[in-house]
Parts: sequence; structure tokens; C-alpha cells
Amino acid sequence: MTSPPAPQSVGARPHVAIIMDGNGRWAESRGLPRAEGHRRGVEAVRRSVRAALKLGVETLTIFSFSTENWRRPVEEVTLLMGLLRRYIRNDLADLHAQGVRVRVIGERAGLTADIVALIDEAERVTAANSALTLVVAFNYGGRQEIAAAARRLAEEAALGRLDPRTIDATSFASRLFTAGIPDPDLIIRTSGEQRLSNFLLWQAAYAELVFIPVHWPDFDEAHFAEALQTFRARERRYGETGAQRSKRA
Repeated sequence: MTSPPAPQSVGARPHVAIIMDGNGRWAESRGLPRAEGHRRGVEAVRRSVRAALKLGVETLTIFSFSTENWRRPVEEVTLLMGLLRRYIRNDLADLHAQGVRVRVIGERAGLTADIVALIDEAERVTAANSALTLVVAFNYGGRQEIAAAARRLAEEAALGRLDPRTIDATSFASRLFTAGIPDPDLIIRTSGEQRLSNFLLWQAAYAELVFIPVHWPDFDEAHFAEALQTFRARERRYGETGAQRSKRA
């Protein structure tokens, strides 16, 4: 039987994942084009990275572009791709100087060659950093990730490289994009919406969820700290009783 996850202590460095929602609504509420909301959203990413470093977060995962986002108007998709290019080109040196390791999860097939090259460069340049791991979920979908992992296991079993009877949660997780990355302790979603939207569906099994009623461009260090405070005030039992967890602590 798989052991339950270790309990989260107040002093531990958590993995925080953020669903960055509300760029378009932020802009529309101010009579601005949606593009301006996305540009201001990049500034919120920079603030959040600085806050994560200051607040002792070990891993910060941001949901930057989903597999479903391809359905948006071509002009908006083009803008989002351009923002990713500029973010990596403009911020990589600063992230590296701050000791941030960059990892990008999601499907790379179908992305333009220049974006793939920038992603590869960001991961290579920062690979040895340890102050914070910044995981960017780009062209990512939770269901698609789970299906791809199942397909890889099936292919290995069909080739005789894997005994299907040995497949368990650990072997399955090792085929996900997030292999080697701890599961999120806390998932924050901005804009007041209360759903995961196909984000880290497998990994979120025991995550605490906090919903912040501000649009992403307005998210700042105070909101981040408040979400962490809420998280650390909760009791995480992983299916056991509080008494059982207390004895193990």
C-alpha cells in the first residue's frame, strides 16, 4: 500500500501552483483591449516570482497557456505566443541571477521552432539553480497529460518492457510531464472562479485550494502571503484522522 504524503509543516517550503485567471476581464472592466490585460498579467508573473522567493516557496507553477487556449481568436493566440517569447528573452538573465530554475511542462509538438529553442535555452541555462523552481505549464492540459502517460505505459507493456501488474501510482506519475517535481501543496486561482480548468488533475489530489477574488493583473505579494497563511492554517489529513497525523508528526 502506498504511504500517505508527509504532513506539511508551517516551516516547510511548499509547492504553490497558480491558475492565472482574469486578464481579459481586468482589461474589459477598464475599457481597455484584452491585449493590455495579458501584458499586465506578465507584470503579475514577475511580482509573483519575487514574492515566491521572499516567502520561502520551493516550487512555483504557473498555468500560462492551456491546450484549450488554441480555440481563442488567432490574434489573441499570436499575442500570447509573443508575450512568452519576450518574457523568456527579457527575463531569463534576471531569473538566472536570482537562482531560479525554469522548467516548462506541456506538449512541445506543434510549437514553432523558435519557441522550442527558447524553452530549451531557459531550461539549460538555469538547470543548476536551486533558490526557486519556476514551472511554466505551456500548451498544457491535465487530461491530455494523463492520456499520454497511459499511452506510454501501454506502449512499454506491448513491447515487453513493462509488466502491467507492476503499474502503480508511482510508475504512472513517472510518465507525467511533472516527473521529478513534487505535487502542489497549494493551488491558487484568481478572478473568483472556483474550478481547476484541466490543470494538474492528477497532481492536485491532495492540494489545498484557495480562490482569490481579484483578477490576475492585480495579484500581488499581499495576496500571495494571504493565500499561504490560509494554507498553513489548514489541517491536511490525507484520508486519516487528525489524531493519527498528530501522532506521526
